[in-house]
Amino acid sequence: MKAPRELWTSRVAFILAAAGSAVGLGNIWRFSYVVGENGGAAFLIIYLIVIAIIGYPMMVTEITLGRTTHKNPIGAFKALAPNTPWWIVGGLGVLAGFVILSFYSVVSGWSISYFFKTLGGTLAEGADFEGIFGEHISGAWGPILWHALFMLITLLIIGAGVVKGISRAVRILMPVLFVLLVVLALRSLTLPGAGEGIAFYLRPDFSDLTAQSILGAVGQAFFTLSLGMGAMITYGSYLSDNDDVADNGAWVVGLDTLIAIIAGFAIFPAVFALGFDPASGPGLAFITLPAVFAEMPAGLFFGGLFFLLLSIAALTSAISLLEVVVAWLVDEKNMSRKKAAVLIGVLIFILGIPASLSMGAAEINIGAWPFFDFLDFLQESILLPLGGLLIAVFAGHVWTAQKTRETANTNGGRIKIGVWYDVLIKYIVPIAIAVVMIFGLIDVFSG
Repeated sequence: MKAPRELWTSRVAFILAAAGSAVGLGNIWRFSYVVGENGGAAFLIIYLIVIAIIGYPMMVTEITLGRTTHKNPIGAFKALAPNTPWWIVGGLGVLAGFVILSFYSVVSGWSISYFFKTLGGTLAEGADFEGIFGEHISGAWGPILWHALFMLITLLIIGAGVVKGISRAVRILMPVLFVLLVVLALRSLTLPGAGEGIAFYLRPDFSDLTAQSILGAVGQAFFTLSLGMGAMITYGSYLSDNDDVADNGAWVVGLDTLIAIIAGFAIFPAVFALGFDPASGPGLAFITLPAVFAEMPAGLFFGGLFFLLLSIAALTSAISLLEVVVAWLVDEKNMSRKKAAVLIGVLIFILGIPASLSMGAAEINIGAWPFFDFLDFLQESILLPLGGLLIAVFAGHVWTAQKTRETANTNGGRIKIGVWYDVLIKYIVPIAIAVVMIFGLIDVFSG
């Protein structure tokens, strides 16, 4: 006899888990360098607007689909649109979780490694930060072992279950993450010369904005909330029928956005105070910031805190990515949770090996792309936007916006989803996602 499906033990457990899913490398690593590359405060304002008109409606939609069906993404679409191909949309989410975690775990392993490198003094003042990073990611065995360690930790948490694994883990990890981030922000804000970084971050200059900046804000807002990958449908499926959607969704979006904003306060004042370039791109976290911390008083300590923070943020997201795939096997294939976690964890680890080696240790390409870059392209330019677009179309036009809205308002809290939702989910959200996807593909293939 199949065991009853687990549910979150409390509203707080769901909010911390869902916020943890949203809070990841995208909030601290990607958010900071995207803001830096697009002029600071003006981009931040556009980002916040996009969070409100795209991020929140999509969050409400995915949680509603999960709570209504109490199933994984594939099962949810099968239940809501039986005998139709819409289950493929859920399949995109399961595939996205698998693909993303394979290379996300590799980068997360870098974070763990850099935590120990910083505390060990390898990243002290005067070090060749760019050379150290290049040597690390191009290594054969080192990055794979860190990747294995990260996947093992993720697998153990998921194997323990929703209550004993995910819920317990996020109750510890999320408060620790928040405290570490606040400590780093306070240290950064008190550095001599931090005012220039604060001005960059808070004083908008809209002349710096381009059409690409606006598209970047839409993309960042969408991807940072773990939308389009089935994570919020899966986490929503562990809510009881008595749990509200709108309030919980607002808490998740609010916490995710707050942490991204605080991350900016932890990074930009320090970068400007010590004369570094905020627009240094993806290397900001692993090349520029170690150099920044090395020049700060007690810099190795604070650098260690930063990479511990980055590792924790990565773990809270990885938990949700693995859970999407495991929930599918548990629900649809009647596999035990532990067996599903081990099977999928091992397969994801194996897929991550060529991704890691393609960073320099071996020539492993898909067409013109190194394997790592191909997986990144596949999830960012195709799987996530296509999944999000189709979820919006399904909720707005197939299941209908009115039904989605009314279902979301069942057992509602303080926030009620109004008819504004219908306009957003039927027209604004899918059009915005489609535009970002099309221009993103044009940019990739024209570059």
